Amino acid sequence: MSKIADIIKYEGDNATFVWKHPCEDFNSLTQLVVHETQEAIFFMNGQALDLFGPGRYTLETQNIPLIGKALNRTTGDETPFHCEVYFINKTEQMAVKWGTDSKVQYVEPTYGFPISIGASGDMALRVSDSRKLLVKLVGTENLLTQNKLLSYFRSILMTRVKTYIAQVMKSNAINIFEIDQNLTSFSESIKQLLIPNFEDYGIVLEKFFVTTIVKPDGERQYEKFKELHFRQYADIAEAKLRQQVDIIEAETEAKKTIIESKALAEKRATEGYTYGQERGFDVAEKVAENEAVGEFTNMGVGFGTMAGVGGAVGGMVGGAMHDALGSVTNTSAPSIQNFCENCGAKLNADAAFCEECGSPVQTKNGCKNCGYIFERQGKFCPKCGTKREV
Repeated sequence: MSKIADIIKYEGDNATFVWKHPCEDFNSLTQLVVHETQEAIFFMNGQALDLFGPGRYTLETQNIPLIGKALNRTTGDETPFHCEVYFINKTEQMAVKWGTDSKVQYVEPTYGFPISIGASGDMALRVSDSRKLLVKLVGTENLLTQNKLLSYFRSILMTRVKTYIAQVMKSNAINIFEIDQNLTSFSESIKQLLIPNFEDYGIVLEKFFVTTIVKPDGERQYEKFKELHFRQYADIAEAKLRQQVDIIEAETEAKKTIIESKALAEKRATEGYTYGQERGFDVAEKVAENEAVGEFTNMGVGFGTMAGVGGAVGGMVGGAMHDALGSVTNTSAPSIQNFCENCGAKLNADAAFCEECGSPVQTKNGCKNCGYIFERQGKFCPKCGTKREV
């Protein structure tokens, strides 16, 4: 017993672009079920009549049960009212492989030498116009798979891709030795050039990736320019490294100087002497190294300088020098110190107070209050009345 109506649907894999349902010349009231990711085209009498999106539909044909069977006897039990349904997969089909069948010949834009390369990768395709795809590419075939689609586009891909690779590398001045870091922009540029070739057949090129560039490794000319290219970058990197090392060494030396200065200041504070006393000690030590008083005089160091050393260190050194020079000079003219005991600032010869910190100048034969230079023995300062130190 023949069926009054059929149910037509497709639940195949995603490696198929177009599939023709095997049920043909079905009766009116046949149910068509189209899934969310599909479109269906209803053909009757050789014409694409309707395009159906997702949903369930009742198809009306000229094939009427029982009556149609009687009419078919006049044509050898074959209905004169031919009808069929094609399902089109609208999903984005990824990981569709492509690759050049031969090397691409072009002139390297940076160094200007001829070079041959190969390329391969993946792409993603999606049907955008089902009617155009069926009419222009599928025709009356029952199936269109990824492999069959690629076989149709093989000549286009081989010709256009190789041309576009050379064009993009030349127009964008992409260095063959740096192409790997430019694969994203390189792929996008080629994709934009390929889109019109697929659109003519109702297909959208969603993605296009160049994943591998086959370079002529081992060829003498290629290796020569490769060495030249990476040598210049090595020289730049070496110069930058040397500059960084110099900067680090300079910073280290500056920090060392600061640390030594702080350590010396802490040492003075701990041992209880000032910068002026340290200077006086250095002078006295230099004088002590000379064997004759004549050499001391030749150094240009006055007796008053040693007398003014003062303090914990200067007092001892200054006294020793007075004893050592007693046989040479009988002068007792007092002289003030050369440097302030408090801050180490240099003093004028007749200064009573320090210009920098205001501390009174300490002299061996002077008033500790006003700095008056004593000319003879006494118990009080004749200028301010302050009691003199014995």
